[in-house]
Amino acid sequence: MIVVGLIAGVLAKWIMPGPDPGGIIVTILIGIAGAFVGGFIVQSLGGPGLTQIGVTSILVSTLGAVILLALYRLITRRTV
Repeated sequence: MIVVGLIAGVLAKWIMPGPDPGGIIVTILIGIAGAFVGGFIVQSLGGPGLTQIGVTSILVSTLGAVILLALYRLITRRTV
């Protein structure tokens, strides 16, 4: 799960680059949380749950991590 989280977090940061705080630990945590979010979304749409490490798991985890990054940026957006 940590390996999938790391890959998903790195892919999400690559898709959505920006000045987000945190290093490799935060990237892994975002990826792991993204796996849960992405798995929940896919399962609620009638898809299979994430049970194995594979391309599908990484893509779903990356989707969840991108969603979490977008939400994080909306919440922490500074207005000038």
